[in-house]
Amino acid sequence: MRSFQIKSLVSTLLMGSFLAGCNSSSALDSMREMPRSELTTSSVTPLEPAVPFDETSVIAFDETQVDAPVVQVAALRPERVANVAASSSKSTRPSSFTKPKVVPANFSDRKPIDFGKANPKLFEVHGVDVSRWQYDIDWKQLRSRGANFAFIKATEGGDHLDPMFRKNWAAAKAAGVPRGAYHFFYWCRVGEEQADWFIRNVPKEEGALPPVIDVEWNNESRNCKKRPSRAVVLAKMKVFMEKVEKRYGQKPIIYTAPDFYEDNLQGQFKEYPFWLRSVAAHPKKRYPNRDWIFWQYSGTGLSKGHGTEIDLNVFNGSVKGWHAWLGKNIH
Repeated sequence: MRSFQIKSLVSTLLMGSFLAGCNSSSALDSMREMPRSELTTSSVTPLEPAVPFDETSVIAFDETQVDAPVVQVAALRPERVANVAASSSKSTRPSSFTKPKVVPANFSDRKPIDFGKANPKLFEVHGVDVSRWQYDIDWKQLRSRGANFAFIKATEGGDHLDPMFRKNWAAAKAAGVPRGAYHFFYWCRVGEEQADWFIRNVPKEEGALPPVIDVEWNNESRNCKKRPSRAVVLAKMKVFMEKVEKRYGQKPIIYTAPDFYEDNLQGQFKEYPFWLRSVAAHPKKRYPNRDWIFWQYSGTGLSKGHGTEIDLNVFNGSVKGWHAWLGKNIH
């Protein structure tokens, strides 16, 4: 989920002096700075173009050895993770919920990273995230290679729909891949407008994973390089997440990267599940004291039968833990 510039005609409406006077979420979201979204998120460089975790296995570190993490199989602290999982959704699946088969991962990597003993391969449940930059995907093939879940880019800002979203959404479901949709948040658009755009384009469907809000700095934008204050960031996110949760009945997952997290999210939104990007180290080192559900460990993954790079992820738990999390967090 990295952003890239694309050539487009954009219109910019700036209201710079108004921001300084905002001191509430309602005031903040009354800002009407609405340049068209020009970013595209991707897991590759474009060519143009959890839940009862008592039984789950995760990677833990010996915190006395910062430079040489020691890995052991250990249970997450149930009191912390269970709270996140319990708040992830207001609804639970009926007892007839069919547990999806978990296929062992068989991915490679164009730029493999030595994670040491904190190797993502030790996790049992792997998945992917995709956007238009993966072009046509053979979802059945990807499922057979170990895509046990997928997050699919749907929307960006308040006016951009990923042109492959509808095709990927339907094809992933047909291939039996549990999937959810993600929205790339744009800092020059009002949070409520972005929620409305996401809701307009993403169906509320049985079996869908919780929606995702992808929050990163829009550094490569031509028309909006805005880096709002921490207070503004949190207020905008809150407006978006509350409206989306009300619509889908699922607490949104927050996806983020280390720099944005450090600037804005440390100690925040503890009641929400997190999906963390960390492509050079285990999240424990990059996001201290943050519980998480998903870890994006590579943006250069490769899968036989698919011609482009793809983002690779793991679920923070065992197969049993995965089924338990699904049982509480899908429609």
